Amino acid sequence: MTSLILSTTSRLLLPVFLLFSIFILLRGHNEPGGGFVGGLIAAAAFALHAIAYDVEKTRILLGIDSRKFIVIGLLVATVSGIISLFLGQPFLTGQWVKLSLWPIGELDIGTPLFFDIGVYLTVIGVTLTIILSLAEE
Repeated sequence: MTSLILSTTSRLLLPVFLLFSIFILLRGHNEPGGGFVGGLIAAAAFALHAIAYDVEKTRILLGIDSRKFIVIGLLVATVSGIISLFLGQPFLTGQWVKLSLWPIGELDIGTPLFFDIGVYLTVIGVTLTIILSLAEE
């Protein structure tokens, strides 16, 4: 049985949840938040979609298998830590690069952001793998 209210609400809240999860991811380096909390919020958005529609439709919406999120996330987090080894510093030492973007100005991008992105993707993958597996049963 599908609920019109739940499916409409889910369709409207999915982009809002995903945008909020990215906001939490990006502000997490200096304030509360980060990849873990942002990943949980994104996974909750897709879990709501799975409840409202169907697990198969949610898998189609994701585009890739949720387990691939785990692999990509672990790869991004590991590479962000290995970069410092090539520079002769300990593993996971933060490295920053200044980028000059004309409309925005100068922007500092560092390896801690990429580590958080790796955690974000890994948490999405693990959480969705568990939730979607349980929902299929």
